[in-house]
Amino acid sequence: MSFGVKKLDLYILKKFLGTYFFIVILLILIVIVFDLVEKMDDFMESQAPFKAIVIDYYLNLTPYYANMFSPLLVFISVIFFTSKMASQTEIIAILSSGVSFRRMMFPYFLGSLIIAIMTWLLASFVIPQANRTRIDFENVYVKSKKETGLSDMHMQISPGVYVYMGRYYSFRECGDRFNIEKYDGKKLISRLYAKTITYDSIQGNWHLKNYTRWDFDDSGIAHTITQGDATDSVINIVPSDFKKERKSFEMLTSNELREHISELKTRGIGGTGDFEIELYKRNASPFAAFILTLIGVSLASRKTRGGMGLHIGLGLLLSFTYILFLTISTTFAVNGNMNAVLSVWLPNIVFSIVGVVLYKKAPK
Repeated sequence: MSFGVKKLDLYILKKFLGTYFFIVILLILIVIVFDLVEKMDDFMESQAPFKAIVIDYYLNLTPYYANMFSPLLVFISVIFFTSKMASQTEIIAILSSGVSFRRMMFPYFLGSLIIAIMTWLLASFVIPQANRTRIDFENVYVKSKKETGLSDMHMQISPGVYVYMGRYYSFRECGDRFNIEKYDGKKLISRLYAKTITYDSIQGNWHLKNYTRWDFDDSGIAHTITQGDATDSVINIVPSDFKKERKSFEMLTSNELREHISELKTRGIGGTGDFEIELYKRNASPFAAFILTLIGVSLASRKTRGGMGLHIGLGLLLSFTYILFLTISTTFAVNGNMNAVLSVWLPNIVFSIVGVVLYKKAPK
């Protein structure tokens, strides 16, 4: 009996992983074909090298899309081969042989564990590295790099030194209404204001125009006021501190994301929402494999008159509902109306409840 159960585990696991990877490869080929058709004119116009197109772009695009659609593909895989087993009365035979429904779920969850670990490693370490090469390729051969300057920025650049920037313009690497204040405890020591500030990448310093500097005494009165048309200054900030690069969080590994979030909070820059959501999603998404597997098996193990088509239809509906739910909840988090952790985990919590209900109703 034990040997037979082990053979059953191997049989289901091979079907699960085999179906999953087959669908992944099929989807990636379809995505590449459509993407190539869409970007062919850009490649030809920019004279992109064939090797760069294949290796720098599409080779790095493959894990990105494979990981993005992984929950959907897991669900479809489970629905597909389990429905086929049910239609061929294999599920009935397995349960009739004395194997409980709970025991039959073991190879399913083992397959989910393998996929979950794989997707977590991809999302945390492999894909960010691949995105750097892919996005660099897009910036050169597909479209110009788009960066958005930030406005009304406050930050602490060192203990007791605070900076304010009214607006930073990414393309020109300059800003306006620049203000830097130095404190000794709560006592203001000096303040420097400049109407405009421009970064000199060659010298590595900042060029200030129309500036005024105040030095304060112990009583808080400005005893020295210095004004001028232009001056150069070395300040502990760089242009990247004032930029929000296109999807920059996708190019950071999970460890780099944690460090970046901590640095933004320490310096008081703010704007950590996208980075926090990305980090939490990388940890929450792998659990979707277990949840959707539970739902898929509970739905597809019952032999119905509609057969495989009905199961696949229900599977697609639930999969897209899950993705839509996740998109809506993360949107609320970005807008500041919902906690970032809750927004990412809420779909998993809701669909876990759905999975448990369907499991209770599944044929035993």
